[in-house]
Amino acid sequence: MNSWYLLYCKRSEQQRAEQHLKRQGVECYYPQVTVEKIRRGKRSSELEPLFPNYIFASFDPEKISFTTVRSTRGVMDFVRQGGKPSIAPTDLIINLMAHEDNDFQRAALSDVLVPGDVVEVVHGQFEGTEAIYKEPDGEKRAILLINLINRQVEVSTDYSALKRK
Repeated sequence: MNSWYLLYCKRSEQQRAEQHLKRQGVECYYPQVTVEKIRRGKRSSELEPLFPNYIFASFDPEKISFTTVRSTRGVMDFVRQGGKPSIAPTDLIINLMAHEDNDFQRAALSDVLVPGDVVEVVHGQFEGTEAIYKEPDGEKRAILLINLINRQVEVSTDYSALKRK
């Protein structure tokens, strides 16, 4: 009977481990999420591991030995409880797979602010003020246009302080 196990992989070698495990007939799951990053002032979306250095593997220990899996390129060892490799609940794997659906990712990306969006500052020195989103200012800050005394002023604030109107 196949069970899901959690493997600890060498740094940045989860994909290599996944390829080699699949060649041996081991079912693998390497959860990834879309993360928005700002590089050289431009916003881009990239896939990153949900659990860096970890991969889930499903196999029958009577057909494929633990030693074979542990000796696979890119794999360091099993995550263990005591001396035995711990079994990951199947419900957890199914739940992670369901949330990795492309529709879920697209919904998360639709929340990204675009220049011209009207937002409300929900905390900070400009709390309660309506503003226009202008552009990103680093990974966690945004530049806004706020009307102060009948003049539009540019200010920088945290993204966490904004709410789309």
